[in-house]
Amino acid sequence: MKSGLQRRLLLLLLVPLGIFALVSVYFDYQTAGNVALQKDQQLARLIPLLADSVVGPGITPGGREPLLLLAPPVDDFLKGRIGSAGFRISDVQGEFMAGEEWIPELLPATHETEFHSIEHKGVTYRIAAQRANTAAGELIVQLADGSDPRQQWVRSVLLKVILPNLILVMAAGFALNWAVTRALKPLIELKDAVERRSPRDLSAIDPQTTPAEVQPLVSALNRLFSLVNDQAEGQRRFVADAAHQLRTPLAGLQAQVEAWAQAARVAQAAGSDGAVTLSAEKITKLRNATRRTSQLANQLLALSRADATAAAAQPMQRVDLKDLCESILPLHLDAAARKGIDLGLEAEPAQTTGYEWLLRELLGNLVDNAVKYTPAGGTVTLRCGLSAGTPPPDAGGDPEHPRWGVFLEVEDDGPGIAPDERAKALQRFYRVQGTEGEGNGLGLAIASEIARVHHSQLELGDGGTEASGPRGLRVRLSL
Repeated sequence: MKSGLQRRLLLLLLVPLGIFALVSVYFDYQTAGNVALQKDQQLARLIPLLADSVVGPGITPGGREPLLLLAPPVDDFLKGRIGSAGFRISDVQGEFMAGEEWIPELLPATHETEFHSIEHKGVTYRIAAQRANTAAGELIVQLADGSDPRQQWVRSVLLKVILPNLILVMAAGFALNWAVTRALKPLIELKDAVERRSPRDLSAIDPQTTPAEVQPLVSALNRLFSLVNDQAEGQRRFVADAAHQLRTPLAGLQAQVEAWAQAARVAQAAGSDGAVTLSAEKITKLRNATRRTSQLANQLLALSRADATAAAAQPMQRVDLKDLCESILPLHLDAAARKGIDLGLEAEPAQTTGYEWLLRELLGNLVDNAVKYTPAGGTVTLRCGLSAGTPPPDAGGDPEHPRWGVFLEVEDDGPGIAPDERAKALQRFYRVQGTEGEGNGLGLAIASEIARVHHSQLELGDGGTEASGPRGLRVRLSL
């Protein structure tokens, strides 16, 4: 944005400057032409006086040089331009008689003054030539002037027009860059603030912090944010309400099915016939389907509560991660015991600022996933503690003064997730190909959403390493 405005402003500045430069060049050329015309008129006035300066034929024996007595105006002209002016007197055949021999012979056909331009030693001379009747007879008189302003025109344009304008453009470029940077600073800050926003952050922008020219745009954006936020809020309420309303009948249905399944197992254990066995299998399938549906409703409700906008409406608080892990562990011991999984805890004292109810949901989903997908006899470990980060600026990079962070981690030795599928595994309703067991593909998605609410992200890595290579999955949240 800044670069585009700079280019526009530079173009709008350079075009007038270029036009002014061309106009200046034109007028400078016109001025040079007018001065040159005046020079020609001066030579035209001096040529007759140069002819009158011949007062008689030569008096030296055998000499051709006529007797000269230069008229004062001609004498002043020549003395005022020493080295850049001269005269030549020739006979009608062009033979040199007096003056400067470097001036070429010119033979005017009439008694009218003729003008010519020649170059001698890098200087352009304007020469006026005339056939005139003098005291020594008919002669050709020529007067040369090397101060023609038109030969200095290019240098004059370079020094007086192009160079000043070039300096002006460069100075204007630096000034413009400074001015645009200062003038666009609020706009750049607004752009950066919008870019740093989460896609779910639809809060209004304060128009008072923006330039007056941009406030209508900010107001329009705020109206759009409000409309989108209302629509998103309606969808969140619908999902939350639907999931919440489903929980009660699903819980009742699950309780009934669990009772039927228990009765069917008792009857089957008592040695009932095959019809009872078939009924027990159907009830077991119905129980599993009911459990999945109930879990899906709970996960949808958790996903709605984990939304960044909904979470931001509640204040953060101090969370003791060790207490959190110790409270989560007993909830999954029965499920781990049924599969013979060693569910352990490695907790160190650690605290952070966040939403405890969301971190509890995150940890519960991670442990539930680990227990569900780890094969029988496996190991699941829940960890929390401190992790050393980069030193703070005031420590001068001293490794003895690290900056500490905290982490939550769940590690298992199950099938794990391939590195190229880990990003997809965080998406909603995505299940890794070949995964055994039943699930909805929402556990990691909910955990990832909660991590974003806490301005972090889940790190998926390999679990423990065996002789055959890495095995299992390690999910870590750094805070």
